[in-house]
Amino acid sequence: MTDSPRAGPVRLLRSANGGRYPSANAVYVESAGVLIDTGTDREQLEALVKGPGVREVWLSHWHEDHIANLDLFEGVPLRQMRVEAPPLADLETFMDWYGFDDAAVRGAWRKDLVETWRFRPRRATAYLEAGEVIDLGACTVEVLHTPGHTPGNVSFWFREPGAVFTNDYDLTRFGPWYGDRDSSIEDTIASCERLRALPASVWMTSHGEGFYGADEAPALFDRYLAVIGTRESKLLEYLSAPRTLAEITDQWIAYWKPREPLAFYRWAERALMGKHLERLRRQGAVAFEAGRWRRA
Repeated sequence: MTDSPRAGPVRLLRSANGGRYPSANAVYVESAGVLIDTGTDREQLEALVKGPGVREVWLSHWHEDHIANLDLFEGVPLRQMRVEAPPLADLETFMDWYGFDDAAVRGAWRKDLVETWRFRPRRATAYLEAGEVIDLGACTVEVLHTPGHTPGNVSFWFREPGAVFTNDYDLTRFGPWYGDRDSSIEDTIASCERLRALPASVWMTSHGEGFYGADEAPALFDRYLAVIGTRESKLLEYLSAPRTLAEITDQWIAYWKPREPLAFYRWAERALMGKHLERLRRQGAVAFEAGRWRRA
């Protein structure tokens, strides 16, 4: 059985691969039977269904590693943020929300979403509301709207045990991910600052170790957010001469090196660098002329 550390009735369901993509850690609230995200090991979820049971599934956001295995819970009430209902309800819309503009990438993802992540169109039976406080019996949980990673991303503040599930604000060395069509670096920073200000004693995340104490969190947040500045410094250094977006992508500033499947990770690198270029242009630090980016 995978290790499941807890804070009161709130358990982190670690994936067997250590919370590495394409898996994701999940959270389960005992006695209430609430499961948040379904991307951990399928066997672990099947055991949960047979054992204490799942009465309701909540989604932190719409990404594939958080909705994998959702097919196990087809008859279970489902809650998510209303704004993120479209990608869950339609496969093509799902890919549109990422911003996939390459036919080869879309073709590969169309297949993988169904075969690897078991995507099935779903509609929520109810919606989570920003700021609502839900009484789960064993504890109360406040729904925190924390956009940036995705527009409807939500974190969960379990008040009595003093635990917060920050999902993909995961405090890993890789740093934040904000490459979706509607992602935002500025919102990511604001959401992380809001989360780090909580008086939590336990921090749970979707990736990596996923369970941290209050003594660890400040340094982890500092390191995590510093990655944004590091990426921009490297990008500005490379723009000492005018560069195309393709040339910038080939530097692998965010991902450090090429990864497989290459078509997907090239898209992801380009998407992240595109967000930084637009942010730096708004700041007046870079300009785009004749198909190339340069320092202003």
